[in-house]
This record gives sequence, C-alpha cells and structure tokens, in this order.
Amino acid sequence: MKGHLFYGAVFFILAMVISVGAQAETCPHWPAERLRNELNALEEQLVRWDAAYYQRGKSLISDELYDSLRQKQRFWRVCAGRTGVIPLPQLPAGKVPHPVAHTGLRKLADRRAVAQWLAERRDVWLQPKVDGVAVTLVYRHGKLAQAISRGNGRLGEDWLEKVRAIPGVPLTLANAPDLLVLQGELFLLMTGHRQQLHGGVNARASVAGTLMRNQPSERLTQLGIFIWAWPDGPPAMSQRLAQLAAWGFTLARDYTQPVSSVEDVIRWRDAWFASPLPFVTDGVVLHQASSPSGRYWRNKPALWAVAWKYTPAEQVTRVEQVMFRIGRTGKITVVLALDPLRLDDKWIRRVNIGSLARWRYWDIVPGDQVAVSLKGQGVPLVTRVAWRSVERPVRTAPDAARYHAFSCFTLQEGCRQQFIARLVWLSGPQGLMMNGVSEASWRMLVDHGQVKELADWLMLTPESLRTLPGMGDKQARRLYQQFMLARRQPFSRWLLALGAPLSSEQLADVTGWQQAKRLPPHIWQRQAGIGDKRAAQLVEFFRQPALLRVTNILRQQHIAGFAGDAVSDPDADN
Repeated sequence: MKGHLFYGAVFFILAMVISVGAQAETCPHWPAERLRNELNALEEQLVRWDAAYYQRGKSLISDELYDSLRQKQRFWRVCAGRTGVIPLPQLPAGKVPHPVAHTGLRKLADRRAVAQWLAERRDVWLQPKVDGVAVTLVYRHGKLAQAISRGNGRLGEDWLEKVRAIPGVPLTLANAPDLLVLQGELFLLMTGHRQQLHGGVNARASVAGTLMRNQPSERLTQLGIFIWAWPDGPPAMSQRLAQLAAWGFTLARDYTQPVSSVEDVIRWRDAWFASPLPFVTDGVVLHQASSPSGRYWRNKPALWAVAWKYTPAEQVTRVEQVMFRIGRTGKITVVLALDPLRLDDKWIRRVNIGSLARWRYWDIVPGDQVAVSLKGQGVPLVTRVAWRSVERPVRTAPDAARYHAFSCFTLQEGCRQQFIARLVWLSGPQGLMMNGVSEASWRMLVDHGQVKELADWLMLTPESLRTLPGMGDKQARRLYQQFMLARRQPFSRWLLALGAPLSSEQLADVTGWQQAKRLPPHIWQRQAGIGDKRAAQLVEFFRQPALLRVTNILRQQHIAGFAGDAVSDPDADN
C-alpha cells in the first residue's frame, strides 16, 4: 500500500528494520492467551482493511495508521513467538506478467544505517520517495503498449486504458528502443505541497481508488508520474535522466541528486521535507547507479536501492496506564502513560488528553493503541484511537464532585495529589519562590509524615530534616534555609502562594488577612481588572473555612499579615 511498495513489499520481510518511532517498544505484559487474542483480532481487522483497499479501492484507515498497525502486527508476532510468514493481503488476481519484476525497498532506520550503506557503494543518487501507486510502462516501437499495476511484483492488472488518460504519460516516444520498460509512481498532482506542514493527506489511497475503479474517471487527469527505474537503461545515471526528460518524464531529472555522504543525503532529505513539491513524499530513496540486468530482478527488496523514510507526523503506540491528575484547584486531568515513541527529536512517554469528559469520549483503557502527533511547541497530542484492545479493563475515575478550589488544604484520604499540587504552587515562582524546592522535595516530606498541613514545613528543623532517607547535612541546611527565607516574604506573596485569585499589583493595598476578610465585593471592584465574578471569588476565598487551619499556623509562626488573626474553629471542614 505504499509508494514503490504498492501491494506491500513491506510484507515480504517479517523482521525488517523497525522504525525509529517504535524502537523503545517492549512486548505487552499480557498473559500468552491475551496476546494471542489481541494479535488475532488485529490480523483479522487488517484483512478487512486489505480487502476494502486491494479489492474495492477504498481506504478505511489513513496510510500512516495502517503502516503503524502493520508494524505493530510484526512486533506482536515476534512477542508471541510466531515465526511464520505474515499472511499477505488478498491481492486482485493479476494476470499480466511484468517484463521486469518490481523489487521492493529495504528501509533504513537512521543516519548511521544510511552511512553504512553508502560506505559500501559508489555513484549513488538520491530521489524523493513519492507516495503513490507503482506501475510498469511498456513501450514497443515508441508507442505505449502496456501499463501494468504492481500487483505482487510478478503479475499485475492491465491499467493501459486508464493510464492513457493521464496527461503526464506520453503515448509515443521519439527515438525509443524497440522495447522500453520503465517503472515509476503514479501520484496525486499537488501544488506547493510541503510535507513538513501538510503531511501525507492520504494521497496514496486517493490514487489507488482512482485507478481501481472499473471505468476511467476524470480524476485520472489529476495524476502525474515519476519514473524511478529504467531497467537495462544507459549505464550512467546522468544519461538516463537526460533521455527521460527528453521523452517528457522531467520530474526524475528535476528531483534526482548525486550524493556521496550521509550529510549530502540529510541536506536534500531535509530540503525536500520542507520545500514545496508537486507530489506527496514520505522519505527518500537512495539508488546505486549500476544495477543488474532486468532479467535478474526479483519481487523482493533490491540490493541497489534503499529507502530512508520520514518519521510519520502521526504514530501509533500502546497505552500502558491511564492516570488521573488532580491539580491545585481540584481540576482533574487524564494522562496516558505510553510505550515510548519518538516524534521528531522528542521521546514521548506521556500525553495529557485533558478532562474526564474527553477521556470518557475517547473510551481509552490500557492496551489500546492511540495515534499521537505533535502540535505547536512540540506538545504531544492524541489524535484518535487507532485500535481498541479486545479486553477492556474497568478504570474508575476519581469523583469529580469531591475536588474543588477549596478541597484538600490538609492531607486526608484521597487528597495526596491536590495537597502536593498546593505545596508545589506555594513554593514556586508565583508563590514564595523557594529556590530548589521541587515537587520531589514535597513528595518526600509528605510521604514521611513531615508535612500534613499546608504550613507544617515552617516548624521543621535541620535536625528533623536530616532524619529523612537520603537527606545529608548539606541538603538539609539548604532546604531549611529556603524555608526560613520564605518566612520573610511579604504578605502579598503569601496570599499568592495560598492561591488568592489576584495579581501582585492588585494586592498592593492589602495589608492583612483580617482586613481582606472584611472587604465587600464593591471595594474589590475598585481594583483594575476585577469585575463582578472575580470580586465574588475573592470574598469567597478570604472567608473560606478550609483556610482557617493554615492561617492559624501562619499567625502562630508570626508571618507578616496574619499576626492579628484569632482561632475560630479548628475543626472546620478542610
């Protein structure tokens, strides 16, 4: 289903190089029976997709996701100990023999593999790997006599009537040999397509659907051709390219470059990835200029040509775990722990999919396969569920009604996440600016019972800190010093650390907790940027019983702005 590999040269080798994006994948930690069931279900679905694509010309899944799931199939077969040949798709019953067999392309994983391949060869040329459908053109005495689909590489379908309708395919050639065999790619004509920006746009499936219709379609006029092989052509690549251009096959000349180093390959590969092109491309192909006589070509990966594909903009990986994160304000977000995958230069191990509602909409459980891409600033994003696990373990979400802006000011059952999030905010740059006091620091203090209330850390000493596992004298002194420096922060900073919905400028005239508690909404609204809603939030914040224990500790510790507070109800709801 891919470019030069139409009808799947990718299926000829079971253990071919796994792409860079999946190198960190490990076998699922499933019982053997479940792995068999999951693999069987995936293979049955692939058969259904193949039947729609190869027999009816309909693509029910994007090219990128199909390729990723085929790769997943190969990997799972290894995990399951299935060493047999992967079942090939049910190809149309091609009856027309190719004069020269279509070879496949072995795919190189990275620049090191490219450098090794180059080191053993001379006179190498580079082309874009055009994403379309492979075809053989046969000219007899200068006239187009046959156009044969790739099929299984040996036999294909007669596409002559359809290919005659493609404007870029010459019907006659001047000064051509009596028998001329060309192999190339029928592709969807594009205007200024930038692979980096636009991706694959399912061009391959569009071309296949057009060509596999029973009757020629007007859409054939939207196709072009890129010739990438001339078996038994002139020995010099420059001669081949010049003659092809003279016959009207100009793209091969325009997009073929000599390369002698991996740096040359990278330069052109990156340029074609970012530049406007008249076709969709999913990588580059390296050709050694010399190749065996066409009678020796076989329908298996060639030795004289290889592909180095671009990392797909969207890749599939397995969900290992569904995690629920409760933030400082009580907002619950869902994070997926993934089998690590690489997108661009980033390793992706977790992805935030947003709210509980969105998670329920996706219906994602461990074992599902999700498609992941990168959005602006390189943030990973789940774009769809590519494959649902056969077994659907129940994952219970936290009760969203329990968590809100004033829950979990103390460490109670079910409050650990939100409580630690409050501590992280309190010590961060928007709060008391404790240098070097991280989330890990708070986790250690909470997990060892040193901090159970939001201000308990004020009562810690260097001696008590040194009792913590792995805490040396120097680290204990540094942590204690930050706690002491935080004591001297102004009242406005303390209010921000506690989560008051104000900016530091809006707090400039607030001198104490008791004063702030007494301010009515209309007084707050005198501040710039404070409207009705924010004023109501401020009144609720300063009168919130959940903050009572915290402010009492701050009063007892003589923190500026809290000294005038009095104890009211130590058992207030927290």
